[in-house]
Amino acid sequence: MLEQKAQLQERDLGKQPLSEEELDRLIGSRPYLEFLNTKNELYRSMKMKEKPPSRQEALRLMAKEPNLIRRPIVIRGKRLVIGFDADRLMSLVQ
Repeated sequence: MLEQKAQLQERDLGKQPLSEEELDRLIGSRPYLEFLNTKNELYRSMKMKEKPPSRQEALRLMAKEPNLIRRPIVIRGKRLVIGFDADRLMSLVQ
């Protein structure tokens, strides 16, 4: 396996949650539902799969409950990878 090195800036969302405004800028024109962690208890208890929240409600909930945000979120320039996807993450460092 080819070894890749990358310098990362890390943010602990438990200690430094993203605000609604930061989330709105981060998501931009991407589908906001892709940022929701489907394994989160709140996601399941609110039955978000069957009744997805509006964008504004999703932003509010993710800002209030950072574990509702799918992770990791890795950004390089204008490219972004949400969740662990080894191939897509590797494409960011090539």
